[in-house]
Amino acid sequence: MNTDLSAKKRKSYIEMGEIFFWTATINNWQHLLLKDNYKNVIINSLTYLSDSGKIDVFGFVIMPNHIHLIWRINKMNGKETSQGSFLKYTAHEFKKILKTDMDKSLASYAVNAHNKGYEFWKRDSLAVNLFSKEIAYQKLDYTHYNPCTEYWQLAKEPCDYLFSSAKYYEMGVKNFTFLKDLREEF
Repeated sequence: MNTDLSAKKRKSYIEMGEIFFWTATINNWQHLLLKDNYKNVIINSLTYLSDSGKIDVFGFVIMPNHIHLIWRINKMNGKETSQGSFLKYTAHEFKKILKTDMDKSLASYAVNAHNKGYEFWKRDSLAVNLFSKEIAYQKLDYTHYNPCTEYWQLAKEPCDYLFSSAKYYEMGVKNFTFLKDLREEF
């Protein structure tokens, strides 16, 4: 029997105080995050959690059906983990928007669960500990180039994509108040 604690951790496990690359995906890979109002829900949540000292965000990108964050969880948000609060808050906000949206896509997120009627995020997000400068910068580059890939073609250059931290790192333009500089950590 393996008694190694790390073998029992879920792939979504985040150690408080450590910097992680974290990917959260919309349920069934749906493109919920195409419209800016859904992206702004994510920005608002990151801003709130950062302003309250619960998280530090070093890099991010919001794609049509997933997000990548490079962040550190500093403390719990009440009884919840900060990442749990992020997922819960954004899900509630997505539901509010979809209830008023005319496209009737709320039903595509319906689930038959005892604790909820809708599920917007896939369970067990991916978390990768960024324990070295090389890995951290590789994940930051990956994050910033995601919108430019042949599959997505959302921008020609990373700095051209608004919902990303690329412009901060490449041009020194800080469009998002919650951003902290990863280069100061390594």
